[in-house]
Amino acid sequence: MDHDSVLAWVRDYEGAWRAADIAAVPRLFTEDVRYRRSPYEPAEVGHDALRAFWAEDAGHEFTVEAQPVAVEAHVAVVRLLVRYTAPEQQEYSDLWLLRFAADGRVADFEEWAYWPGRAYTAGSG
Repeated sequence: MDHDSVLAWVRDYEGAWRAADIAAVPRLFTEDVRYRRSPYEPAEVGHDALRAFWAEDAGHEFTVEAQPVAVEAHVAVVRLLVRYTAPEQQEYSDLWLLRFAADGRVADFEEWAYWPGRAYTAGSG
């Protein structure tokens, strides 16, 4: 993988997420993908689990700015600034740790999201 390939994957992901296109899941992710919305949350495993997550979280309007920070062989770190505009406004800064399979799909997705005005420590409620 290189920076351009990673950014192309992120753009494809963004387009699928924006369109609530759950049919894109197999194009973007391996069949046994492990998808964590937080490093401390249990992973959604496999296409069916990921489709269910995408279906429940659809219908948001947002903008995304993304920049690969590091790409080493099949692993990439991407920094994103996401601004949701509807149904409610929320901005967050995000890091994605992506592990790609040989075919260019993601086999492991780990998200580290941070929101303004929210606590970032465990147990802070």
